[in-house]
Amino acid sequence: MLPKGSSYEEVLRRFAWQVPQRYNIGVDVCDRQRGDALALIFHDKGRPEQRYTFADIKRLSNQFANVLQAYGLKRGDRIGVLLPQAPETAIAHVAAWKLGLISIPLFTLFGEDALEFRLANSGAKAVLSDEAGCAKLAAIRDRLPELQVVFTTAGGGAGFVSFHAELARASTNFTPLETSADDPAVIIYTSGTTGSPKGALHAHRVLLGHLPGVEMPHEFFPKPGDLFWTPADWAWIGGLFDVLMPSWHHGVPVLAYRAAKFDPEEAFALMAKYGVRNAFLPPTALKLMRQYAGAKPQPGVKLRSIGSGGETLGEELLEWGRAVFGLTINEFYGQTECNLVVANNAPLFPVRAGSMGRAVPGHDVRVVDEQGNPLPDGTHGHIAVRRPDPVMFLQYWGNAEATREKFAGEFLLTGDLGRRDEDGYFWFLGRSDDVITSAGYRIGPGEIEDCLMKHPAVALAAVVGVPDPIRTEVVKAFIVLKPEHRPSDALAREIQDFVKVRLAAHEYPRLLEFVESLPMTTTGKIMRHKLRELDKRRNEAK
Repeated sequence: MLPKGSSYEEVLRRFAWQVPQRYNIGVDVCDRQRGDALALIFHDKGRPEQRYTFADIKRLSNQFANVLQAYGLKRGDRIGVLLPQAPETAIAHVAAWKLGLISIPLFTLFGEDALEFRLANSGAKAVLSDEAGCAKLAAIRDRLPELQVVFTTAGGGAGFVSFHAELARASTNFTPLETSADDPAVIIYTSGTTGSPKGALHAHRVLLGHLPGVEMPHEFFPKPGDLFWTPADWAWIGGLFDVLMPSWHHGVPVLAYRAAKFDPEEAFALMAKYGVRNAFLPPTALKLMRQYAGAKPQPGVKLRSIGSGGETLGEELLEWGRAVFGLTINEFYGQTECNLVVANNAPLFPVRAGSMGRAVPGHDVRVVDEQGNPLPDGTHGHIAVRRPDPVMFLQYWGNAEATREKFAGEFLLTGDLGRRDEDGYFWFLGRSDDVITSAGYRIGPGEIEDCLMKHPAVALAAVVGVPDPIRTEVVKAFIVLKPEHRPSDALAREIQDFVKVRLAAHEYPRLLEFVESLPMTTTGKIMRHKLRELDKRRNEAK
């Protein structure tokens, strides 16, 4: 979709959106591809490598679409996909879209509370998971009256339906439902600063909306021989729509593998073994790789492009990328509600360390005031995107008020503060709210605070992000205990584990401090900025 050109201005001038009225992601990434072309390589520790062609993906997704239809699911119904990077994950999304369903990617590290909220809020009628996921679902299933069927890829026991057994019995013929480009396709939950997560509902056009933002930082992707991999989970928009689905739109194979914990040595070896040419590597992964490899190029690694986003890259990391990979890492910017709207492309224009890049062609990105009025270059304000835009979400699922608050006039407010310089480069200044950026994840304090308050020893809780050299920020909890409890290291660990099990491993407070009281406004709102200042003063005093 991104036209080639010798300058950014030329590409911008030649760009035009190509969004047909009738469009279905599942058909696009699967049925229209050359059947014998390689689609997926699945690397799984301790198991033989598996390879899938686009014909395989078409056959398997057709079968699962037939299975879902046989179990009574129909257009507009929701299905959760609680799996890691694996063939079944991709097959489930493609099948759901062909049937006109709305898929819900779910992170495998979510605990019971996190899963219960998302499945209840979305009214999911089906879920596909593995043995570990089914164990969590078993504990909450009686609290999810709309959940009719849970498919399992392995194990699960009574009350669960075997995914592979059902596929074996299903027909390989399926006629996909016709969908509009504006019909709902996927709900991706994003954390906010207060209360529960919000489900960003996207239309089928969201994939087409992503294409320029993938093609730009990956330097006119695709090119012959390209093969894509990311350690980012496919449960997040970065894994699913920055890597997997754009690659399949272009007929480019994807490597599927995500370790339980990122291992930089393993990442280098994996990319060398499979000849990975394109990678989305979050800044935390890059920092860990730099710690492991130093400035030495790694044998066999022949990447053509690296995109990175979620946190700002500095000059040091950019120089390291040039030394080790022989290329410039292109930073990009976006969010779940409106993704990949700003990016770098080293061949098109100089990459300026610390800048997120320039507006991706097709997206009108500005810096605006509170009312949505564009501000002059060099002025600090809200980073915003003009509507309508193909990559922009439809609404927050079942939350009209939050949807209204996301917009100011013609613009979607990202919630990030920044400035645009006179050359069109965007510079990130910080969040306008209290969202925590840790290891590439955006974490809302509200859900963690709600979970902490369920612990029997906790009277009050507040959560903030504090600086960390590797993760950018880590979650820190300030806890006021009930009168009958006393602070101790054992109690701190117990409270941390309480959150880790119920929400997710990346959301638990790595740091925890017991305090006598919390700073609050006269209306009872926690002043998290005061807690961040307190943490900063204490660290400076050490």
